Amino acid sequence: MNQKKIISLLSLVGLFLLITGLSYFIFGRVFPVKSKKPAVTQTDGQLTPAPKKTGVVSFTGPKTEICPLNGALFTKEEKDIWSTRRPLTVMVENHADARPQSGLNNADIVYEAVAEGGITRFLGVFYCAAVKGAESKYDLGPVRSARTYFLDLASEYSDYPLYVHVGGANCGAPKDPVTGRTAGPCVTDKKAQAIEQIQDYGWSNKGTWSDLSQFSLSYKVCRREPERTGTVKDTEHTMYCSSKELWNIAADRGLTNLTEINKSSWDKKFAPWSFKAKDQASSSPSPKSFSFDFWSGYKDYSVTWTYDATNNRYLRTNGNQAQVDFNDDQQLSAKNVVIQYAKETRSIDSNLHNLYDVVGKGTGLVFRNGEKIEITWSKASRTARTVYKIKDTDNEITFVPGSVWIEILPLNSAVTYENTSQP
Repeated sequence: MNQKKIISLLSLVGLFLLITGLSYFIFGRVFPVKSKKPAVTQTDGQLTPAPKKTGVVSFTGPKTEICPLNGALFTKEEKDIWSTRRPLTVMVENHADARPQSGLNNADIVYEAVAEGGITRFLGVFYCAAVKGAESKYDLGPVRSARTYFLDLASEYSDYPLYVHVGGANCGAPKDPVTGRTAGPCVTDKKAQAIEQIQDYGWSNKGTWSDLSQFSLSYKVCRREPERTGTVKDTEHTMYCSSKELWNIAADRGLTNLTEINKSSWDKKFAPWSFKAKDQASSSPSPKSFSFDFWSGYKDYSVTWTYDATNNRYLRTNGNQAQVDFNDDQQLSAKNVVIQYAKETRSIDSNLHNLYDVVGKGTGLVFRNGEKIEITWSKASRTARTVYKIKDTDNEITFVPGSVWIEILPLNSAVTYENTSQP
């Protein structure tokens, strides 16, 4: 074989290797690989342990530092990380097709309320426990759109809270079918215009740009992963974000633990709840489990919390299935569960937006240590902290240190304890 043929052959081999390498890089980085999940089984309301996924940071020092959001203990190394940040509040969807979600077991606090059509949505508050989240993957999602009552709740977590969402309810107007231009008046009720409210609150201004809408973020921060959970999902159920990169973006905008424009700490006016209740399991819990519907007949969104006396926590079932966090394969759980009854106004405009009065006052229930406690709640303004008190007293409820789930239910919703239904 002459020299020219050898050189030509080597060139072809080199070109082949280059194309192969580029293809591997593109498909590995841009297109998610279908993951294979280890099997999990449920016994007596609990899931069997599953292998821990890679990419999760492990902290092994003594747990001496109290989380200001939920009273749980963490290492000094973890506190050194969270104390340079402010909480992330993230809209995570709960459509049946979006499950299993990622990251909810690393939320310090989770709120749940109906978004539309009887389908609930979560607002996860990530601060202390999120430090141990994945470093190298998009650990939060699927992320969905903003709703005004969730803005009221997010406002409790900073002067300018980090609010993560994909668009939201806004002043939409119909379009001319011929020209495609906007024609006619706004069709969204002003009370439901979450995007406009975000602007009014100053969350989109220079120096206070705490609004982390996916539309303003790069692929490095949030991306679509249609095959993340092993089955192909519709596009609206596929947006995942990196908690680490979200905090990096916030820092670039001058929002760390301090607000750069006024040098004020995010928690200057933050009022922590009390976490002085002993973490003490009950040998005779009452009730052993409790269940409720957000809207009657929407069984995919029916919730049951079952008391796990071994670990003194409550395990979550949604739509008659144990609800699992995709990141760690563990059933969603909480040390405290709050039911907060709020006035619901359905379908206030042609887009069928709903409203929940989470500013004001009302009644509710708290479940902790295997017991049920009747409470009242009050929130004086959008930026004020919600206060929970034991019914007929002036004493604030004391929670067990650990995660808190708050279920926003319409007034007069029924909660079933074993086989007894009570308002």
